[in-house]
Amino acid sequence: METLDALAKRASVRDYMNQPVPKDMLEKLVDAGRRAPSARAVEPWEFVVITERAILDKLAGIISTGVFLKQATACIVVFCQDTKYYLEDGSAATENILLAATDLGIGTCWIAGDKKEYCEEVSKLLGAPGHLKLISLISVGWATREVKQRKRRPLDEVLHWGKF
Repeated sequence: METLDALAKRASVRDYMNQPVPKDMLEKLVDAGRRAPSARAVEPWEFVVITERAILDKLAGIISTGVFLKQATACIVVFCQDTKYYLEDGSAATENILLAATDLGIGTCWIAGDKKEYCEEVSKLLGAPGHLKLISLISVGWATREVKQRKRRPLDEVLHWGKF
């Protein structure tokens, strides 16, 4: 798939088949995340891949906006060291993972992490060192149906040349 096609086709998936994503594909997703741009080349990220059903279910119970983790067969959790640009770097890594998943035909959904009320509980559950900040959780799985693209604002509404 071409990059621009992946950008156009990426969508949030919240309904998954009960079919695991192979380990090598999950590794490809994390590899895409670690290749993200990083301010000052710090690369502050750490990734936790969860495939154990009991932990996915616990996460679904902790995160009110992530109940669909009960259907996902994996979750990639992005943590970053507390650097000046941790949120930007971790968000770039997250987006890379989402786009790589689209390219591979895998469904994903970005679940916010930073500054959420469940950060500490998720970090504790996953045994994250105290110096790491939770950036995002990404549900991963095979979509149960064809992914529909949501309507986006037209380009001419959001593009401004030189000034507003």
